[in-house]
Amino acid sequence: MNDPWHKLRQFTQARIAQGRSGHAQTTAAQLDFQLAHAAARDAVHLPWDIKAFAREAATLGVNTLTLETQVIDRAQYLKRPDLGRILAPAARERLLAQACATTDIALTFSNGLSSTAMDAHGLMLLQTITTAFLKRGYALAPVFLVENARVALSDEIGALLNAKLSIIVVGERPGLSAADSLGIYMTYNPNPANTDAERNCISNVRQPEGLSCRNAATKLLYLGEQAFQRRLSGVALKDDMPGEWALEKGLATMISNQ
Repeated sequence: MNDPWHKLRQFTQARIAQGRSGHAQTTAAQLDFQLAHAAARDAVHLPWDIKAFAREAATLGVNTLTLETQVIDRAQYLKRPDLGRILAPAARERLLAQACATTDIALTFSNGLSSTAMDAHGLMLLQTITTAFLKRGYALAPVFLVENARVALSDEIGALLNAKLSIIVVGERPGLSAADSLGIYMTYNPNPANTDAERNCISNVRQPEGLSCRNAATKLLYLGEQAFQRRLSGVALKDDMPGEWALEKGLATMISNQ
């Protein structure tokens, strides 16, 4: 049937203008919904091949260290979010062996609630972020790979390392139009007592529908440098990045302005 909203679908993946057949939705819309629901479930339950990720990271020249939370398995991860925010005792000891006084940034990657997202965009984002911060002269610890982690884990990691800034890239909770989004959370002066209000978030990192890895790294580099200058993060740190830096060339411009 003629739906006046149909032309708007070219601008969004939201489920608008689905059409209807009598009093029901169309078969095509119903099948599309079921497919999206299955993709979301797969994203949550798909195991993350963390060893393969580490091998690929090594080929990019990125040094990594694998850590574990106190989560036993994926089922427990979904039921006990608190355990995903705490390192396992053995992992804490390995991390402490890395601690030094010169670490500026602790960077962590986790599959979180979407292994699909980490498999699709994780390596590209890893390479882009590490290259950007290293070229700006920051001291990075090895990149920590943690399966089944929650966002707040980055505060414990950053605090144990005496890092000034803690960043975690994590698979976002899948939606029915996006099962492969990554989120980035950043905290200045990380501490396990930090609240969500003390973190900045960059969301919907996924190519090509969402934010590109390059634009996400540009935004993160800008916010990170502002955090170092102002010694704060979260709601007190507003995103006032110049509009022209949001373009694809923004990252190269920022790196060259040393």
